[in-house]
Amino acid sequence: IGDGSDIGPGCVIGKSAVLGKDCKLYDRVVVRERCILGNKVVIQPGAVIGSDGFGFLLNNETGRYETVDQVGIVEIGDCVDIGANTTIDRAMMGSTIVRKNAKLDNLVQIGHNVEVGESDFLCAQVGIAGSTKVGAHSIFAGQVGVAGHIELPDNCVFGAQSGVSGNIRKPGMYQGSPAIDAMN
Repeated sequence: IGDGSDIGPGCVIGKSAVLGKDCKLYDRVVVRERCILGNKVVIQPGAVIGSDGFGFLLNNETGRYETVDQVGIVEIGDCVDIGANTTIDRAMMGSTIVRKNAKLDNLVQIGHNVEVGESDFLCAQVGIAGSTKVGAHSIFAGQVGVAGHIELPDNCVFGAQSGVSGNIRKPGMYQGSPAIDAMN
């Protein structure tokens, strides 16, 4: 835990987790084992960093879903703000990454192995499914849903309740479900 960091009541810091300097964790924040926070990270009450990703495989013999171990981590860059009750899943392998200066509102869900770009702005109830890569300087208005395993470029704006179901190739403003170029 870095110098000047402030850990609120009821927080849980997992084994071998790293917090940089001047971090502020409000009440009941969980930073699970081996996750890494940069400097000046602010996390509002009830957020969970490093929860297990939604990893299951169907066992054809039993007809039941079985858990796939999530052995990766979460890496949070410097000067990131994370809202109340936001969850950021640990990677299945490797890292889920939130790059420096990103701002995540309350009730945001970041899936396993997602990469959130530098200075991205995610409003309330945004959900990004696993293994998606988001470019820098993008804005996601409230309740935007993003499918997994896709790539989004820098400098995109997604209107409220948009559904991003596939790769976006160029910067711009997108709206609707599926999200389409709002300028055409």
